[in-house]
Amino acid sequence: MAKHNEVGILGETLAIEYFIKNGYKLIHKNWRKGHWELDLIVSKNDILHFVEVKTKTSNKYGYPEDEVTVSKFRYLTSAAEEYIYENRNWKRIQFDILAITLEPKLTFFLIEDVYL
Repeated sequence: MAKHNEVGILGETLAIEYFIKNGYKLIHKNWRKGHWELDLIVSKNDILHFVEVKTKTSNKYGYPEDEVTVSKFRYLTSAAEEYIYENRNWKRIQFDILAITLEPKLTFFLIEDVYL
């Protein structure tokens, strides 16, 4: 497996631990439908959170959150629309980015309620 895939899998595992530790309930990991995919879907306080997880080994070449481009965010919103179409029981949703940096020390940076 390529190194970047290993870092991504580790990041998603750490992200699940982070959200559970902070009172969220895991709904889905790597939800897929057709060509759509969402990294994590979690809930807290009756809000459904669509989370994009970005992990880097260090900040040497930029921050993980910088990897979420406008086109990536549009993809996320379209995937979330598909999810909501199938799961209409949620009244409130939001998009979050969890940026994880592994070195020099493990760092989590949650950007909540992201929009264009």
